[in-house]
Amino acid sequence: MADNGEANPTGTTTATAKPAAATPPAAKPAAKSTAGQPAPPDRMRRRLIWTAIGGYLGVNLLMFLRFFFPRALFEPNTVFSIGYPADFALGIDLRFQITNRIWVVREPDRIFVIFARCTHLGCTPEWKPSENKFKCPCHGSGYDAEGVNFEGPAPRPMDRAHIEMDATGKLIVDTSRLYVRDPQAGIDNFGAPNAYLPV
Repeated sequence: MADNGEANPTGTTTATAKPAAATPPAAKPAAKSTAGQPAPPDRMRRRLIWTAIGGYLGVNLLMFLRFFFPRALFEPNTVFSIGYPADFALGIDLRFQITNRIWVVREPDRIFVIFARCTHLGCTPEWKPSENKFKCPCHGSGYDAEGVNFEGPAPRPMDRAHIEMDATGKLIVDTSRLYVRDPQAGIDNFGAPNAYLPV
């Protein structure tokens, strides 16, 4: 074979086979494009959702636990002591109106207890000393100092509570036992024993 530099009779030069040029290494792919993919979830949004779920479950847990502590209406005892007869001056005593819903009325010869409930719709009347009467704030029923109605829509006098003296001389009132006067029905229990206490 002829030298690389020699001429070829055909006039073409032959070159030795050079190895094929190596292709350049593939370039590293650029950062992933976010054009077709959803954005990663926002951590703040995820935290907000979990907080809302936790709050909802917490409130439901509290409501569930509240079920075991039912709402109860705590009323005062219906039988209670109000003191000695000497503790009350003549007139209307308002000391027990808030706690036991009664007024103690002392007259020269007797003591009785008026249950402070209007006979019209059950509101609590107020004592008006300037007018010497009980006045219901709901519909204007008026009662005299003994609880007898004289004006307004009240159909009958206010009830009187049971009163008695115990062995020590204290006055005991029982508001579960009421004495009623209803002229329309022909009932008058105001003169019954323990509707008043002679002193």
